[in-house]
Amino acid sequence: MLDMEIALLPAVLFAAYQFGMDAIKVMIASVLASVLTEWIYEVCLKKKARIANGTAVVTGLLLGLTLPAGVNLYVPIVGGIFATLVVVLLYGGYGQHFMVPALVSRCFLLISFSSQMTTYTVDGISSATPLAVLQQGGTPDLMDMLIGTTNGCIGEVSAIAILIGLAYLLIRRAAKWITPLVYVIVFVGYLGLFGGHGFDMNYIGAQVLGGGFLFAVAFFASDLVINPKTALGQVIYGVLLGLLTGLYRTLGTTTESVSYAVICCNLLIPLIDKFLPGKEKEAA
Repeated sequence: MLDMEIALLPAVLFAAYQFGMDAIKVMIASVLASVLTEWIYEVCLKKKARIANGTAVVTGLLLGLTLPAGVNLYVPIVGGIFATLVVVLLYGGYGQHFMVPALVSRCFLLISFSSQMTTYTVDGISSATPLAVLQQGGTPDLMDMLIGTTNGCIGEVSAIAILIGLAYLLIRRAAKWITPLVYVIVFVGYLGLFGGHGFDMNYIGAQVLGGGFLFAVAFFASDLVINPKTALGQVIYGVLLGLLTGLYRTLGTTTESVSYAVICCNLLIPLIDKFLPGKEKEAA
């Protein structure tokens, strides 16, 4: 968990720079809600306290980074409680959950507070995200998306910050590498073949750099707990993620394709593990 917290630090720092106190308040509210929910649950059920392991902090940070900076603070608070209590603790605790808590909570918040969850502001001024610009026929600036001087969710705007975090996790062997790699390859291939723009690098680049795709690749698809046990299983998981994200992006009307694709594919991991040959060596 410490490695994950360190890996998220570049995105957290850039979010604070780009969105200011609004982002900081959202992240703090989300983390506090997750940590306090776990603590209260353990006290009420007289369980051994596990707050020190940092899992609730990571859940809160991941959730906060997937939210717009301008949401009212009750949104990350509700989201932190839902992610920790409903998705994790009621299923046996961390390590027993079968879906990414932050993304499940994000989808819950999208349904519950749709207006706030789809309004993006910088310095109090609302503006379109790069993917919204792309859907409207415009051309986002790829360099702005790479650096992060665009609008969007708190943690998704800077591709550089996200890639630094992923590199750290891979160096520390705190993340799977097969699923993220296959996810990117299949997604790019799908867009090139079926996206309607061929292999136009501006179009594909905007799709890869926008909409939280890289954030999901770095911190959700690479998750050590929520990943198939075998290398073959991780390849299949990555293929499914790439295809489903591509389908949502090209055929859907929402820019929230990554969230829905990841949690849908999470549900298939037990089946992947069940039907693959049991003698295959577990992937590192």
